[in-house]
Amino acid sequence: MPISALLQNAAFVRTRNALEADFERFVKDIVTLTEIPAPPFQEMVRAEAFRDMLTETGIGEVSLDAIGNVIGCHYGQSDDGHERQTICIAAHLDTVFPPGTDTKVRRQGNRFYAPGVGDDTRGLAVLLALARAIAATGLKTRHDILFVGNVGEEGPGNLRGIRHLFQEGAWAGKIDAFFSVDGADMETVIAGGIGSHRYHVVLAGPGGHSFIDFGIVNPANALGDFLAGLARLPAPKEPRTTYCASMVGGGTSINAIPQQVWVDVDLRSADPRSLEELDSAMRGLVETAVTSENMRGNTARGTVSAELTQIGDRPAAPLATSGRVVDEAVAALAAHGFTARLERGSTDANIPLSLGIPAVALGSGVAGGNLHTLAEWIDVEPKPNRRALAAILTALLAVAEVVH
Repeated sequence: MPISALLQNAAFVRTRNALEADFERFVKDIVTLTEIPAPPFQEMVRAEAFRDMLTETGIGEVSLDAIGNVIGCHYGQSDDGHERQTICIAAHLDTVFPPGTDTKVRRQGNRFYAPGVGDDTRGLAVLLALARAIAATGLKTRHDILFVGNVGEEGPGNLRGIRHLFQEGAWAGKIDAFFSVDGADMETVIAGGIGSHRYHVVLAGPGGHSFIDFGIVNPANALGDFLAGLARLPAPKEPRTTYCASMVGGGTSINAIPQQVWVDVDLRSADPRSLEELDSAMRGLVETAVTSENMRGNTARGTVSAELTQIGDRPAAPLATSGRVVDEAVAALAAHGFTARLERGSTDANIPLSLGIPAVALGSGVAGGNLHTLAEWIDVEPKPNRRALAAILTALLAVAEVVH
């Protein structure tokens, strides 16, 4: 449905008004969910709370799937012979913070401070607000709207929740369009996927006493060679391609040649071919570093070896500059005073985009900062955030199509 027609639709106007009138409940939901910790792979307590809150909206049957995603469906009511489709809107349950992190929300004026308050707890509250307004007004849409609070978006989660939704779960092969609500900027629309390969690289050797066994092969030397080589790898600026040695560890004592050292590596590119080329170059550097150390040192007690374990694989996808979902999102934002910038990102939208399914990731509100830090914050000033909620609702219903 064209945005201009939708904005004049009486049923839509009632739903938008209900959404904006319920703003304080939206704010309360942010606080409630933020204060339920959801470390990576430990989202279940928050998932159960979100399931109960989504059920209370009256949107329809709500359940947990096999991997821990919370799923509720508003069923379409098309009676004109057109095929009913499924439009999914999702926000992720997990945060980057480990168990034991204090997630108590602190408020200063219109700002909320707490780990995870913006990424992506505000997104979850957006889903609840949309579902509550749609259910309260009895809005009818042509297509089904699937509300999903998903697990596994952050770091080691490797998009496992959305991956399961699209590839293994009961809704696999049945979703026709996708919105992710994730971010602190309403004018950034993620319409392309930055792919990433992540590895845990372990270098092992015989080990020994630092003085007595001096001269034997040392995996730390090979690690140093590998890291130096990685730092010198050329990386194209377009398509943007990056690499990072992110975490390093190993060894047992200052006076011991280590038996094992390790590094976690993050490789990214906006282009699948460039990502594969970078991956191959990285593997070659590991092999060269191991060979060099085994040629340099004494191998009478054993050699240095390497083991690479892939711990992350996010598919890349080209930037969509137009088309279903993108056009509706851009127009909906413009209608509410936001100027969209189409960008690539690393979000849950990577999965549907890589499968050729129209998808975008939208912000959950007008402002926020210090994401992934203990000083994370969002702004909850009512007027601009009501506009943000209305813009997200408009984009969603333009695709789901309100039935007159």
